Amino acid sequence: MGAGKSTIGRQLADLLGYEFKDSDQEIQRRTGVDIPTIFEFEGEAGFRKREHTVIEELTELKDIVLATGGGVVTNEDNRRRLAARGVVIYLHCSAEQQNERTARDRNRPLLQTEDPLSTLRDLMAFRDPLYRAAADHVVSTDRRNASAVAREISELLQQE
Repeated sequence: MGAGKSTIGRQLADLLGYEFKDSDQEIQRRTGVDIPTIFEFEGEAGFRKREHTVIEELTELKDIVLATGGGVVTNEDNRRRLAARGVVIYLHCSAEQQNERTARDRNRPLLQTEDPLSTLRDLMAFRDPLYRAAADHVVSTDRRNASAVAREISELLQQE
């Protein structure tokens, strides 16, 4: 959360001449409600089930840049699909930077706690090894603007 996936993804898609897709936006489009509402009525498990279906479908598309939700890696099948069907870039961002970037965002159900920074640290401790295992490249977004990160990723992809 707050690593810049959607912002950087859009800019990267423009640089590459690809279409941009965001799995969270696709879930919202299909359900007609925002993610906090899905969490409220279906819980995280219901959201993850929807996310799995969307990832399965979006990873079949060609010439796209796909921004996923931060928890996509918690599902082993999602990790396998992403790794098998594309180049996976892990946008690494410290929990402190994530906290700064998401402090006023009420659209993040997992951060609606008394101590969001602690939650972000716990999520990072669990998810970071999963991200790294699935990633072809790890790119830091801490204290960096989106266009610089998008250019760096574009250059990495051109080297492949």
